[in-house]
Amino acid sequence: EQESEDDIHSSRSSLDRQSHHRANTTMHVCWYRNTSVSMTDHSVAVENQLSGYLLRKFKNSNGWQKLWVVFTNFCLFFYKTHQDDYPLASLPLLGYAVGAPAEADAIQKDYVFKLQFKSHVYFFRAESRYTFER
Repeated sequence: EQESEDDIHSSRSSLDRQSHHRANTTMHVCWYRNTSVSMTDHSVAVENQLSGYLLRKFKNSNGWQKLWVVFTNFCLFFYKTHQDDYPLASLPLLGYAVGAPAEADAIQKDYVFKLQFKSHVYFFRAESRYTFER
């Protein structure tokens, strides 16, 4: 099955299929993106998990969607609220670079960061400096 990252995966059936292979998710992403993870990085990732609200920028619009985000096992999981049992979508982060938006991105908001892997670009905005720094 070919992976597409043009949009964050949101189909429930694909999430059901992923749950059967959850133990191999990191391995699959490493293979697909031709990258690897050191044992040190894997150990640190297991010990560090974050969760909280972030705003995700919609493609080609000025709109932002507020989502509960959980960062664990090199992946962001997106929920409508912290009470949801199942994620709306997930985004494996292996191979992505994180940084500030470029001037050409024309984003005039505070606490915004950019995630980019090849031509796949996502913008997220935190609601406070504390959340942004985390």
